[in-house]
Amino acid sequence: MELRMTTTFPDVSISTERLVLRPYEDADVAAHTEMMNDDMVTAWTSVPHPYTTADAEDWVRRIAPAERTEGRGIVLAVTEFLTQRLVGVVHLRNTDWRALSTEVSYVTAPWARGEGYATESVLAVAQWLFRNQKFERMELRTAADNTASQQVAQKIGCISEGVLRNAWIARTRPDDGTGSWTDIRTDLIVWSLLPEDLEADRMAEAGYRSFTDWN
Repeated sequence: MELRMTTTFPDVSISTERLVLRPYEDADVAAHTEMMNDDMVTAWTSVPHPYTTADAEDWVRRIAPAERTEGRGIVLAVTEFLTQRLVGVVHLRNTDWRALSTEVSYVTAPWARGEGYATESVLAVAQWLFRNQKFERMELRTAADNTASQQVAQKIGCISEGVLRNAWIARTRPDDGTGSWTDIRTDLIVWSLLPEDLEADRMAEAGYRSFTDWN
């Protein structure tokens, strides 16, 4: 059986009407540190807490670039076109180059929520992934109680495929005055997006333009 050799995504920037998705830069360290210390990020991700400047520097300089160069995926900092401020991150990971499948995760900064940035950025990455990179599947996994992340999946047209029971460890902060976080087990909902799910008529009905300005 012929196997497709592991490869890498190109070093790319993707632009939408309001956003620029690009590789991380040293100038992002302070904003990234602040974003990753947000309570919602702490609750639903596995990032260190507290998230230090050293953690952010390691992410920007080593971890994020290695995701692409070592063939696992790609990390894109999401920035506002007008202000250039960091508003989130989109991460393709666990990429299977033979199956042309990858998993997406995303974080939105607390100062940028409610603007539709997560939906816009993930949709732009999906279009680039399917049309430019010729991938066949993008998968999302959302914690059972993470309704904000689930809404993003629904808005871009993902299909819910099932539940991975007891498959994730989230964090909660009990109302006991200590301010400490406690690990809790939770289910994961599995979503998928295929190229045919991004048909032009469906995107037009959803109110999104075609994002084709990448290089």
